[in-house]
Amino acid sequence: MNEPLPPLLPPGLLISAPASGSGKTTVVLGLLRALAQEGRAVQPFKSGPDYIDPAFHRAACGRASFNLDTWAMGETLFSAVAAASRGADLCIGEGSMGLHDGVATRGRLGFGTSAETARAMGWPVILVLDVSGQAQSAAATALGFATYAPDLPFAGVILNRVASARHERLVRLGMERAGLAVLGALPRRGDLMLPERHLGLIQAAEHPDLEAAIVGYAAFLRAHVDLAAVAAAARGNRPLASGLLPRPPAQRIALASDTAFSFAYPHLLEGWRAAGAQILPFSPLADEPPDPSADLVWLPGGYPELHAGRLAAAERFMARLRAHTETRPVHGECGGYMVLGTALIDKAGVRHPMAGLLGLVTSYETRKLHLGYRRAVLEVAMPGHVAGTALRGHEFHYSTILEQPDPPLARVADADGHGVPETGSRRGHATGTFFHLIAEDIP
Repeated sequence: MNEPLPPLLPPGLLISAPASGSGKTTVVLGLLRALAQEGRAVQPFKSGPDYIDPAFHRAACGRASFNLDTWAMGETLFSAVAAASRGADLCIGEGSMGLHDGVATRGRLGFGTSAETARAMGWPVILVLDVSGQAQSAAATALGFATYAPDLPFAGVILNRVASARHERLVRLGMERAGLAVLGALPRRGDLMLPERHLGLIQAAEHPDLEAAIVGYAAFLRAHVDLAAVAAAARGNRPLASGLLPRPPAQRIALASDTAFSFAYPHLLEGWRAAGAQILPFSPLADEPPDPSADLVWLPGGYPELHAGRLAAAERFMARLRAHTETRPVHGECGGYMVLGTALIDKAGVRHPMAGLLGLVTSYETRKLHLGYRRAVLEVAMPGHVAGTALRGHEFHYSTILEQPDPPLARVADADGHGVPETGSRRGHATGTFFHLIAEDIP
């Protein structure tokens, strides 16, 4: 007697592009809201390391969005994150950079490309194509993407920034010759740009009127995209599999949560909650102290360099943070790490005193991009991980270290195995890293 086949996860699509800046985030937000308005339960995902887009996704469709990462995640964690789509009617994944962009050295499951995420989930690709400055030639680009990886299903293209009816007709002629489906054509509109700053988009919580913007995107997509054809193109072949999300680093976790501290990966927080940990949010910007009963204070990344003066003046927050660290651990990631340091120099060159729990001094006065995957082997324990543990994460910031006198927390390397100077540091119960943790590197 044949064994019953395991249930599959809902079908889905990956929205990608040839390059960053093609308009895929706007398309994704419009699709999420428009499909949800039709009564569909839509599960959003983000391919690759991104701390900002998932919050926009959630605002668009009402379901928490999660990152799928083939470089940092092993099979067990990838499956656990993918299982967040249970109960949805379809999934919409947003790619990172260009469809096939990744690193040169293979990670846990692959090179970190959006194409790998689509392949792992069985999702066809819809390519958002910026056709400004070209007409029939756009089909050559699209055809290259459609045929570059023959095993990757290709659903079609959504044309973006179309200048006129004549322009659209010419582009469509090229696509017809190439045998590619055009699922929509979006006229050029300057008001569809999401506001940005140095790490990409501003945060969803900072958008002056995010709900109105998303409503506008959805109306725009309904007017210019064949939503029925998009939904019909969704596929999926990934079986529902058991998997474990990351375990919590403590039972009661005081989590800094405001516009200066918001870059926490959703799958981490979901794993902490699923394991029974209590997350106790507080706002350093509002001068709220962490809960005195917390076992751990966790400061995520964010934009402390934009609020350095307010943070330096947050006396209740700073006093309670210092008192906590006398007996219990505190950990900071990127922006949180900078706040644990002695000083932060803003873009105007003004030096702001920080918590002083570490000797770290950082500067945003002269910007320098630090970007990429990181693999770290802990020299000593940090909250939730013993010494010798290998971790995988991602670093993305423009701040420069001026002083780092404390012992390193870890030996840190980039995706190709080359050491980087941002090793993190430790002093007493305080630890910090410039990379955002994604997963333990479990064999």
